[in-house]
Amino acid sequence: MKLLRNSILALTAFTAAPALADITLYSGRGEPLVAPIIAAFTAETGIRVNVRYAGTAELAILLQEEGDASPADLYWAQDATALGAVAARMMTLPDALVASVPAAYRDTENRWVATSGRGRIIARATDRVDEADLPASLLDLTAPEWNGRVVWAPTNGSLHGHLTAMRAVMGEDATRDFLQAFIANNPIAVRNNTAIVQAILDGEGDIGLTNNYYVSRALSRATDAPIAQALFDDGDIGNLLLVAAIGIPQSSANGEDAMKFIEFLLSPKAQQFFVSDVQEFEVVPGSTIAPGGMLSMEQVLTAAPEIDLNTLTDLEGTLQMLRDLGVL
Repeated sequence: MKLLRNSILALTAFTAAPALADITLYSGRGEPLVAPIIAAFTAETGIRVNVRYAGTAELAILLQEEGDASPADLYWAQDATALGAVAARMMTLPDALVASVPAAYRDTENRWVATSGRGRIIARATDRVDEADLPASLLDLTAPEWNGRVVWAPTNGSLHGHLTAMRAVMGEDATRDFLQAFIANNPIAVRNNTAIVQAILDGEGDIGLTNNYYVSRALSRATDAPIAQALFDDGDIGNLLLVAAIGIPQSSANGEDAMKFIEFLLSPKAQQFFVSDVQEFEVVPGSTIAPGGMLSMEQVLTAAPEIDLNTLTDLEGTLQMLRDLGVL
């Protein structure tokens, strides 16, 4: 991993001069998470990357607005929902490129492929909330005992993917009713998942809805931090397994080099980076060694509801619902 960490300076250098870039990447994945692996790709292949970082939903909308004039050679989304929303604009990836990833984690027509996985979990303050007292279901967060105690990030892409899955499983009306009741229960809104964990550590809230690796990172910095991961009951909609995913717009002028980038992300080196450094889950089975102290892929898969990621395409409907409810 030394190469990944040390190469970030190289990324800074070439992104400062986008005119020299060989491929353009629209990244809904945050720069602190993925800049090292992008830099490692350049160091290994010599292909330079001009990265545009922004919110996953924002970039999906931008791709739709730009159409065939988009300069993007790759769109890397925080969740597959956003790629589903623009799948019609993505080229079909060769079977040989994506065959190592199980079919459940790629588009049925190979228009996008997962690069890593993560579980939606409960983060809890261990000094204020016993595991036995946690809600059995995500839907129980509307109960009076959780009034003003739940931290969430309403602008976060993973939450948007989660709500899109809820709409697909529960229906529009039931999801809206839940959100209205949840918002009426005075949740604490923060800007992102990192802030969710910090708010719990600071005593501003007692539990939060986030991704598994944010708690793992906090514990890697301070093993005695009073925070832990937990799951809802098996099969509950709260235990969604999400994937970050990537695709190549049909308008790309650099498809061959873009495919090399995807090939690199699915390599054992990159998969190990996602597991060890980002603390996500591999999507190429058997390609990594998982560190201890975090939920396993098996635990999350057992607890997760059965949802076809290919059906999660209506991101805009989710964003509109949140706008209607006044949280975006």
